[in-house]
Amino acid sequence: MAFAQDKPAYIIYNKSGDRVSYQEMLVGVMNADVICFGELHNDPISHWLQLELTTDLFVMKTDQLVLGAEMFEADGQLLLDEYISGAITERNFLDQARLWPNYRTDYKPLVDFAKNNNLKFVATNIPRRYASVVFKRGLAALDNFSDEAKKLIAPLPVEIDFELPSYKALVSVDEDGQQDLNFASAQAIKDATMANFILKNITKKNTLLHFNGAYHSDHFEGIVWFLKKKKKKKKLQVKTITTTSQENISELNPDEIGKADFIICTPSRMCKTH
Repeated sequence: MAFAQDKPAYIIYNKSGDRVSYQEMLVGVMNADVICFGELHNDPISHWLQLELTTDLFVMKTDQLVLGAEMFEADGQLLLDEYISGAITERNFLDQARLWPNYRTDYKPLVDFAKNNNLKFVATNIPRRYASVVFKRGLAALDNFSDEAKKLIAPLPVEIDFELPSYKALVSVDEDGQQDLNFASAQAIKDATMANFILKNITKKNTLLHFNGAYHSDHFEGIVWFLKKKKKKKKLQVKTITTTSQENISELNPDEIGKADFIICTPSRMCKTH
C-alpha cells in the first residue's frame, strides 16, 4: 500500500489560492494597522498559530503590539486590565470574567503572553446580554438603554448593509413575506462593536492583532466592513487571516479562495480542543 510520506498539520494559502510559508504570512501582515485572525473556535492549529504570530510580531514590535479578542466582552475590560497588570489574582479573574469554556486551552496562553510582556489586551465584544436583546427585539431596542450601557456598544444608530452575503444569509422570511432581521442584526452589532473598540485602541504607531471567529472577518466583511466604513479619512491597513478545514489540504477548495489575505487550511480529522 502507498501512503503519503508527509502529513502536514496545516498549509497556508494566499488570497489567490497559492501556497505560502508561515514566514511569508508574517511578512504580509506585519505592517498592517489591524490584523483580524479568524479562527475555527475548536481548531488547535488555529490557536497555536495565533500564539506563534503574537510571539513573532512582539519580537518586531514590542510594546507597539496590542491584542484584542471577540472572546472578551467590553464590560470585562477592567477585570482584564487588572489581571494583566497583576492587581488581581488569576482566581479572581477566572471567577468573575465570564470566560468561554475553552479559555484555559485556547485563550489563556494569549492572555498570559500579554501579562508576561505588559501588553494591552482589548475586550472588544458587545456584552452578550445586549446582543441577546437585539436577537429577541431588534436593533432599535438598544435605544432604551442608559448612556452608561451604550458606552459598551458601537455608537448608535448602527448602519447595517443586509445585502452583504454574511448577513443576508441570516435573514429569514416568514409565510407573509416579512423579513426577520434580528439574527443578522445581532451578528452585525457584534461586528460593529468589535470594530469600534479596535478603532479606539489603534494609533499611528501600533498594530492591533485581533482574534475572532472566522465568520466575523471572512470575505473582508463583518468587522473589516465596519472598520473601513468608519475610517473614511484615513487609509486603514487591514489584513485578514482565516482558518478552514478540509479532508485533503494539498489544494485549497475553490470556494475558499479569496476568503482572506491568508488562509490556514487544516485537515478535517484534526483533533479538536472542545
